[in-house]
Amino acid sequence: MVDVKAYMAGLGRAARAASRAIARADTNAKNAALNAIADAIERDADRLLAANAADVAAAREAGLEPALLDRLALTAKGVASMAEGLRQIAALPDPVGEMSDFAYRPSGIQVGKMRVPLGVIGIIYEARPNVTADAAGLCLKSGNAAILRGGSEAVRCNQAIAALVREGLRSAGLPEAAVQVVETTDRAAVGELITLTEFVDVIVPRGGKGLIERISREARVPVIKHLDGICHVYIDGEADLDKAVRIADNAKTHRYGTCNTMETLLVAQSVAAAVLPRLGRIYAGKGVEMRACPESRAILEAAGLAGIKDATPEDWSTEYLAPILAISTVPGLDEAIGHINEFGSHHTDAIVTENYTRARRFLREVDSSSVMVNASTRFADGFEYGLGAEIGISTDKIHARGPVGLDGLTSQKWIVLGDGQVRA
Repeated sequence: MVDVKAYMAGLGRAARAASRAIARADTNAKNAALNAIADAIERDADRLLAANAADVAAAREAGLEPALLDRLALTAKGVASMAEGLRQIAALPDPVGEMSDFAYRPSGIQVGKMRVPLGVIGIIYEARPNVTADAAGLCLKSGNAAILRGGSEAVRCNQAIAALVREGLRSAGLPEAAVQVVETTDRAAVGELITLTEFVDVIVPRGGKGLIERISREARVPVIKHLDGICHVYIDGEADLDKAVRIADNAKTHRYGTCNTMETLLVAQSVAAAVLPRLGRIYAGKGVEMRACPESRAILEAAGLAGIKDATPEDWSTEYLAPILAISTVPGLDEAIGHINEFGSHHTDAIVTENYTRARRFLREVDSSSVMVNASTRFADGFEYGLGAEIGISTDKIHARGPVGLDGLTSQKWIVLGDGQVRA
């Protein structure tokens, strides 16, 4: 039997000590570790795939739902992507120690800011074994120690990846405890991790809404999170309709189960009759169930589309993660912004318009972590934003917001440069 409380405290203590060493590590050492881990992953690809196959077989026997089984499964391409992701992180600029915003004060001192690591980051995630490599790489490059608690369904593959991470850290002369993967599958380990205020500085949950709600409710350590991805595309009355069709199609049908997939389509009344039939035929052809307001439904049915359902009040605030779309016709921009701010989840929202003034208003007034003009919501992603990878997406308003990459895993402290000045 494992004494979970003592075990987690031991991990925390080791992580705190390692965080001091990793915070002062130079860029060359961190990049050497990242590249060594990538090399080891490619070398041991067959072993990782075998461990993953054992995880998948056990999960299937235990009755894990198909969506989680899909996330759990690792392919040869997925292993190669893990290695490539680590190399991309190594190639990114090191944010640690970056100084900015210097200004002279009347006293003669210079005041500025320096970017510094957060310290120890606890990451709790489900199913996806690639998160073990991604999280390890991002935390390492940003000068943080990490405690990773993956789901029990991926325990074999996670431990195999963890061994390669330790190997890479050793080869670069960095402490192995800089990245630790929780070995016990006891669920009590999560409860301990999120209350280790003495050793852990930030918690990042990656998983379903139930997991994130529980962690947000019970954590005593600050949490970087998002709960829902209720994303909108608004087609404005001055939109290029060909652009609008491409964007609204991609935002919904590129992938259904991601947090940056459009769940509600809003269309200005002045263009609804022109654009909704075109989009309706695309969605129907791809098997998307449409739940529409009365005006939108009338337009779609007049175009010969069948099977349109009436939208309920719950549809406007539902993240489907499925081929289901809520559709509403709105009088114009004011109503679209009001709808998004009332029913959205502050994740990602887009406007399609050729009117610069309306685009600027949308960018300014929509209260979301990513706001887009004439682009698909599916671009809300750390890789697409040039972050290399992401630890997750935050819809909070303090510190990190949107996709969280290297900068989001650091903070800034004030620094002052003087030459003997004293305060009068």
